[in-house]
Amino acid sequence: MMGMNPRVVVAGVVVAVLAMAGQAVGQKDTEEEPTAVLSFLVLKEDNGKPVRNAAVIMHAVNAQGKQGKGDLELKTNAEGRASFDGIPYGELRVQVLAHGFQTYGEDFDINKPNVDITIKLKLPQHQYSVYEDHPRDSSPPPKQDAPPPDQNKKPN
Repeated sequence: MMGMNPRVVVAGVVVAVLAMAGQAVGQKDTEEEPTAVLSFLVLKEDNGKPVRNAAVIMHAVNAQGKQGKGDLELKTNAEGRASFDGIPYGELRVQVLAHGFQTYGEDFDINKPNVDITIKLKLPQHQYSVYEDHPRDSSPPPKQDAPPPDQNKKPN
């Protein structure tokens, strides 16, 4: 090693140490916390066909019902499926976003090793606008009762 540049040797040692540290951090103790495999199937509610390229977003939920930091986003394939292995047991908030559909959101309790979740997305509802013409209700307005007499009024 007499002819090697000391900088190259130091750089090689640093890279090796970082690689080992990264591998140690990436390993998870499976005995400490059980994990689940989640499988999602996203369908159109009106005809049951799969929704491709829908974003399935998973948020961990703490004991107070608040979303924790960090989330994970998956995209559905052409069959409307997405899956992920390694979700810890506990509350999980799932949101699904897809162009042309209402946003879906629900909390799930993950407590078994394999969880299959089927989500049916609805088409957007028509928005009510005060600027549009609306048909008048043909039924008469509800009859209102006469107001109660004023208790503070003096008799004549």
